[in-house]
Parts: sequence; C-alpha cells; structure tokens
Amino acid sequence: MNLALLDPFAVASDFPETLTETLSYGYSSAVKFNQKGDYLASGLGDGTIVIIDVETNNTIMVLRDHVRAITSLCWSSSGRYLLSSSRDWKVNLWDLKTGKVVRFAVFSSPIWNCVMIPDHVYQFAAAVVDDEAVFVDMEDESDIKITQLSPDPVESVEGSSEGNEEREASVPATGNKRKRLKKHVTLTCAVSIDGRYVFAGTNRGWVNVIYTDTLKTIGSLKVCDSNIKSIEIAPTGERMIVNSGDKTLRQYSVSSDYREFELEQKYQDVVNKIQYNSVKFSHDSEYMCASTLGSTHDIYIWETKMGSLVKILEGSKEELIEVDWNYRRCSIVATGMDSGMIYWWSVVVPQKWSNLAPDFEEIEENIDYEEKEDEFDMIDSDRDSDRMDAKEQSEVDVVTREEKDARGFPFIDSFVIDSVLTETDGA
Repeated sequence: MNLALLDPFAVASDFPETLTETLSYGYSSAVKFNQKGDYLASGLGDGTIVIIDVETNNTIMVLRDHVRAITSLCWSSSGRYLLSSSRDWKVNLWDLKTGKVVRFAVFSSPIWNCVMIPDHVYQFAAAVVDDEAVFVDMEDESDIKITQLSPDPVESVEGSSEGNEEREASVPATGNKRKRLKKHVTLTCAVSIDGRYVFAGTNRGWVNVIYTDTLKTIGSLKVCDSNIKSIEIAPTGERMIVNSGDKTLRQYSVSSDYREFELEQKYQDVVNKIQYNSVKFSHDSEYMCASTLGSTHDIYIWETKMGSLVKILEGSKEELIEVDWNYRRCSIVATGMDSGMIYWWSVVVPQKWSNLAPDFEEIEENIDYEEKEDEFDMIDSDRDSDRMDAKEQSEVDVVTREEKDARGFPFIDSFVIDSVLTETDGA
C-alpha cells in the first residue's frame, strides 16, 4: 500500500481499536512477536511451534520437538533464534535458518517461563515448577552450565505489604540488615533491558533482583502477600509492572541500576474483581495493556502516567490468556482459553486520496458532473508548457529507501525467514 494514501492521523495512533482478524492454527497457548514485528510465533498445546508471516497471515514454518504444551516463547534481537519452554520439562533454542534445535536443556519438572538474555542467545533464565529458578549458559554444547537461583529474598525494608507500598523501595541488603525468609518458590522470571539483572517473582509476593555476573540477589522488593504471576519490564527500562494474585497490577518506576523502585500506579477493578493474566507495555511505555480472566472477555489499555483507562478492546467471545503488542504495526494479539484461537486487534486505516492531490474532493455518493469544454483536451507541450503542472514534470524517486515507516519507527535489518510452508523436526 502506498504510504501517501494513508491518513497520517490514523497511522499515528498509539494503540489499536478494532478486532480485525481471528486466526486458528491449532490450540495456541503462547504468542510472541519478533522485534521487527514481521513474524509471530505461536506455541500450541501439542508442543508444535508455528511461525506466522504477519503480512499475509500464512504459516511459513512449523517447528516440532516438544511433546507437550508450550508455556513461553522468546525471540533473539536479530529474529534468527527462538527460545521455547514447554510442560515436557524441556527448553529448546531454535535456529530458524535451519529450523533445527541447536541447544536444549532438560529439567526436573515443567517450566513456568523462560527469558533470553539480550545479546546472549545461549544464556537464559527460567522459572521451574516446584523447584528453584535457574540461570543457564549453553555456549558450550558439551558442557551446559545450569546454576540455581535462590528464591529467598533479602529483606531490607520494614513494614507490611498493605498500606506501605510507598515505603517499599528495594535497596541492596548489607551487613546485619540481611535477613533470609524461608519457603519461597520462584514462579516467574524477567530480564532487564541491558541483560544485567534477572527479576524473580515468588509465591509470597517478593521480587528478587539478581545480578547476572555473580548470580547473587542484590536486593528484594516486597509487593504483596499473594503470589507473583508475571513481571513485565518496559522497553524503555524505566517502568516495571508486577501482576500478582490479589487481582492488582502495580506499576513501579525503576532506577537506572535497578535497585530502587517507587510505586506509581495501582490498577484494579474493585467492582468486577477482574483477574489479569498477561501484561504488555507499548514501545514508549506510555500505555499498557492487559488480558482479563473472568466475566469480561476484553483487553484493557491504560495510560501509564495518570493511570487512566483509555480503551477496552472488545470482540472476543472467550476468556483471554496470553497477550503481545506489536509496536511497529500497532496491533495486539491474544489467545483464547477455550478455543485457543488468536484474536488480532489493529488500526483500520482509511485511504485518503486527497493526500496525493490537494484539490481532490472526496464525496459520499456519485453526483452528475459536467466537464468543461477543454478539460480533457491534449496539451501541446511546445505551445502550452506553461499550463503543465510543475509537479508532473518532476521525477519520482522509487529507488531510494525511506528512513522511517508510516508510524515514525526507523527501519531495522533483521533475520529473514525464507523457508515457505516448511515442516521441520527438532534435533
């Protein structure tokens, strides 16, 4: 589509508004866009991973190695590698150039989720069911190093979780202030934007900050008394959202060294008692969306500065689980709990032909038009060159590549999957 025909105000929308697609490639349990936003990975309930071309909605690659439901997916920054975890106790690293598993690690129980360390495709952190979280280095295929991360927080702030959120700033615990709490289990993991810190949420409402170089807990944040369901770090690295079992989303501002947290907003529906499942930030962390579990089958979008609800995405007829935000194409996808279908919300952009011709008049219905006598006469360039439009005489550049797309994002080079309709078996 010619970018000049698009309405610039519609293209500049910060979030999608309309349900435009409903995709079904089996029972989808996890979805994740790559960084460029041109591919969507969908993990199915039978362990299959489907790579979908966003432009055509066609399946371009099918990855088979897991034998049970996919629990999480994570792309590398280049888009060539994909990290997947499953209920079959296994984590695979896929090379999408060959469609094969290049590294894998097997654990003692199913995996809650796994996250790849940025710029280190062979390193990841994972939360294991009924076991301690792990940090894995698969650089050497013959010697895969698995290090367990302690779930015990380092309590350095006094006070309970109720009514004291403003004083719950985490600082490094040193000296006699270090206090260990028992019976903690890590339920979810997240990684900072620079890859230097791992955030581990426990079943008792604590978030531990772990330094990846030493794999030691440098500080802890008391969030609530319920289990931590998920942790989301904004693409800018300035904000963090903690989704807990008490049906509340807590938004924190984060310091540059990830050691100080300040509670900014709390999101909850005290009337409907909505449970939130998956949370995602927009590219500039100005907006946040969350899928819901309960009486409503919608996705809520908030403005993060004021904490106000700006949009409710409707259209799905079932409860929603996983959600992901495609920043570059301004679209949001979510998976349904009952059918496993993928619901796709995006911006419907109307074409404006007046962008090409300022004097072009758009009409709602056909009208009778009487042409002028010489309106469509041939123009002799030798005699009537002054009547020709200067724009018609200028050359149109169709070779030079645009530096930015219609939404203002700079174009980036990423790995291109050139395999079409390919089914591969893992190594």
